[in-house]
Amino acid sequence: MRVLYFAYGSNMLSERLCSRIPSAKAIGRALLEDWVVVFNKRSKDGTGKANLVEKSGAVTWGVIYEINVQDLEVLDRVEGGYKRLTVHVQKSGGDEVEATTYISENLTDDPTAHRWYKDMILSGAHEHNLPQSYIAYLEELPVKSNSNSENGRTHKD
Repeated sequence: MRVLYFAYGSNMLSERLCSRIPSAKAIGRALLEDWVVVFNKRSKDGTGKANLVEKSGAVTWGVIYEINVQDLEVLDRVEGGYKRLTVHVQKSGGDEVEATTYISENLTDDPTAHRWYKDMILSGAHEHNLPQSYIAYLEELPVKSNSNSENGRTHKD
């Protein structure tokens, strides 16, 4: 059995998600209404990671993937600190579908991400041709200064 997964953070980048969940198949972009992406999920390294916060009138664009239902357990492990949430998203053609996504209540007081992490999100947004106005919003999200490395290594796309 396959289920739909709505990725709005670094998992929008197909290479990243498929390295974690080989069964993942991108279906297309989708829109989630009344939620906004911020970098307020507390991570082990002290930076913020992508998270959804309810906000009336806001929109979050992301990517719908189809994955094997048994892979949700793997996704639960790699998405540590998040919990699964069922949302209704609109596909590009306007059809509304139910999908699983992840949110966190483990929040940081410093909602900024590493540059490499934000670049991964932007790469996924470009890969799936999210609207330019939404990409511009993502580009404005704050990052830590001098944060171009992942685990001490320079991150390369």
